[in-house]
Amino acid sequence: MRSTVVSLTSLLTVFSLAACGSVPGSTFDAGGVDDAGTTAVDSGAMPTTFTDFGDPILASGAPASSQGLFGGAAGAQAGGPCLVEPEVNSLYPRNWLRPRFRWIASGGENLFELRVHAPNQTKDLLVHTTDTSWTMPQTMWDLVRGHSNDMPMTLSVRGGVWNGTSLGAVALGSSGPIGIAPVDAPGTIVYWYTNGYTGAIGLNAFAVGDESVTSALTTSQVTEQSTTCMGCHVGTPDGNSVVFSSENGKWGDMIAGLATGGDAGAPGAVPSYAGNAGLQALLQGPLGMSTISKAHWQDGDRVVVASDGAGALQWIDVAATDSTKARGTLARTGTQPAGTLAGAPSFSHDGKSIVYTATNHVADGRLGGYVFDTDDPGSVADLYTVPYNDREGGAIAPVKGASDPLYQEYYPAYSPDDSLIAFNRIPNDKNMYNQPLSEVWIVPAGGGVATRLAANDPPGCTGKTSPGVTNSWPKWAPKVSAASGGRTFYWLVFSSTRAGTLPQLYITPVVVGNGTVQTYASLYLWNQPSTTGNHTPAWEYFNVPTPPPPR
Repeated sequence: MRSTVVSLTSLLTVFSLAACGSVPGSTFDAGGVDDAGTTAVDSGAMPTTFTDFGDPILASGAPASSQGLFGGAAGAQAGGPCLVEPEVNSLYPRNWLRPRFRWIASGGENLFELRVHAPNQTKDLLVHTTDTSWTMPQTMWDLVRGHSNDMPMTLSVRGGVWNGTSLGAVALGSSGPIGIAPVDAPGTIVYWYTNGYTGAIGLNAFAVGDESVTSALTTSQVTEQSTTCMGCHVGTPDGNSVVFSSENGKWGDMIAGLATGGDAGAPGAVPSYAGNAGLQALLQGPLGMSTISKAHWQDGDRVVVASDGAGALQWIDVAATDSTKARGTLARTGTQPAGTLAGAPSFSHDGKSIVYTATNHVADGRLGGYVFDTDDPGSVADLYTVPYNDREGGAIAPVKGASDPLYQEYYPAYSPDDSLIAFNRIPNDKNMYNQPLSEVWIVPAGGGVATRLAANDPPGCTGKTSPGVTNSWPKWAPKVSAASGGRTFYWLVFSSTRAGTLPQLYITPVVVGNGTVQTYASLYLWNQPSTTGNHTPAWEYFNVPTPPPPR
């Protein structure tokens, strides 16, 4: 399966890689790997071939002669339908929602052929339709994802002009590899949505595999203080609440329970462990993006870290009842050539370090401020780390590979095992906020060679390219999974405007093993409403209701 493959020579100090016993995709792991990364063992032998795809499918008014029509027409080898879902070179989590195939006709095409080949399936999936999309039935998906995960699958889409008796102008469109990972993706995604950049604003949610979304929190449900806008959010490690930026006159932070769960109580309620002093310290804005570590989220130690309007990193003890112990500044000793300010921190899961954006431009706690201009002369930014050190901070250090003076690196996020950092990258002298030129990269947490994700690139046949489609705000799934051959699977969610003017959510894997890191194209989340702007996702084990059935 084709993908971006980068040497991990510089990562060997971060990963202890097992020797690869097989070439990825060359063998069928019948047992697969569970969410905990433990290889599951089958109790009995499985067949080597399967019939999951069944007989050819006629859909949406396709004539009964479709297979013969396409089979008898060699057609052009290019210029046919442009596949936009799934993107060629993408890789599905094994437990993902069933695939939807969607393409754009290249001209007057009105009859299409979708084909998917898997080497351990006795028949290809063959679909003929007059529509420009087709969604795999759940029963078929359940079989295929169990039998043909970790197999090198290929797909193709052809189109032609059907006049009722003959088929002309047949042309092959998109074609290439896709695949199903031998592991699941965990958790729940909670994301910020808005009708454009005005109107209704709130948080929606869905668990992996859901075909629709549910409301997680709305501004009208927040009980702590009236608010008309909830901004950047981060989930509490218990999955019950979120801390979010609020337009309360100071752009301070609030904490509110999600739709279900534990201490959260009713949706929007303040958790029972929150102290008045801690709440007031959160509200004392401006504060930018917040971050929380599981290592510092229990009774007696419930800490939020955020950047303030002066470009300092603040710790806030949400449970504090004494105002003198509710908030303080993390010391940062050392020099930052990119600027003295700090913003957009990410707390490591082990609670030992914080990676942040060292910059010369922070406004209201946000990088670059609330502007949409593409140029910001003199703007620079690099990634640095600072030890948490029991709220004391310490000596800062640049992240090698993400502190290039020629680029701005920002919006960092630690992977769940703290071995990788995902981040945005753009040229200098550009505004960081809502930047069309932003792209998603990853780098070893200890520094090394940075890797640009293949998921930045839209399908070439759409005419869109990156930089230029606002790939932004990467967040990791809450757990990594191991698979055969010494491979470790990570999943990322990010937002992009490649589908239009509104940001939409996409996921992509990062696979580490056998001395390399592999990145893949992106998968569009077709369960999200495409009529809203969907952005700033958080991927955790959130406790939210099951979404209603799709309409």
